[in-house]
Amino acid sequence: MKRALVILLLVAFAAVAVAQQGAPAQGQAPAQGQGTTPAGPAVKRPPQAKTQPEFDAFKAADASPDAAGLEKASADFATKFPESELRVLLYKKAMRMYQNSNNVDKMGEMGQKVLTLDGDDPEALVNVAQSLAAHIRGSDIDRDQKMSEAVKLAEKSIETVETDLVVPAGTPQANIDAYKSMLKSTAYSTIGTVYFNKDTKDDYKKAEDNLRKSIDAFPSQPDPVTVLRLAIALDKQDKYTDALEQADKAVKLTQDGTQVGSLARKELDRLKKLTENSIK
Repeated sequence: MKRALVILLLVAFAAVAVAQQGAPAQGQAPAQGQGTTPAGPAVKRPPQAKTQPEFDAFKAADASPDAAGLEKASADFATKFPESELRVLLYKKAMRMYQNSNNVDKMGEMGQKVLTLDGDDPEALVNVAQSLAAHIRGSDIDRDQKMSEAVKLAEKSIETVETDLVVPAGTPQANIDAYKSMLKSTAYSTIGTVYFNKDTKDDYKKAEDNLRKSIDAFPSQPDPVTVLRLAIALDKQDKYTDALEQADKAVKLTQDGTQVGSLARKELDRLKKLTENSIK
């Protein structure tokens, strides 16, 4: 969640692309593929308005300054224009705004709305997976089902990030690549977290594999929580030397006094004592 601002900056171009295109003239069909750049084997064009009133209503809703206001404006817009392609853009923006404020519940709720309109949207898939994984409890009767669903959504996101991005013309390739890397990193981290929380020796190995993939997918901005979980997953497998290395990285990525920082330092101290005792 700490990297949500980066995601917001990288993908906010979707609404801008629609605003730049405007609505087609009366009687003119929306241009297929207009304003898009290939982003893998398949190309998706940005959603488009069919009429000027629809486009004007979209712009008014999109101008909502906060997540709650945008959520309400999105619902009102969807009621007035139930077939509009632009509904998905409003829901995605609300999803990102809730994500940016660390409101996991609402992020997942808006993500589900996106998926009802576009079941292959990679960003919505990984956000819903994150939200679902965050609410799994050991006492849940359907715990295994929820875990499987979270993994399934995250895995699908890894696939569709290569085929289902909507990329307006002129978007720098570096931004596209960074966006893909961010989503893949988040997806692998979510999968790793699910296996981590299963709390068995075999699942800790699966957690290790996916958490490493998460870090490797976006090495320029490693997530401290992911690095710490990797350290603990290695610790649980008695891989103390590797665990010590990752715990040290987690400490360097965090500040003392923060929740993650305190846990990282506690884990590092534990591993230092274990390795020192083994040498003796």
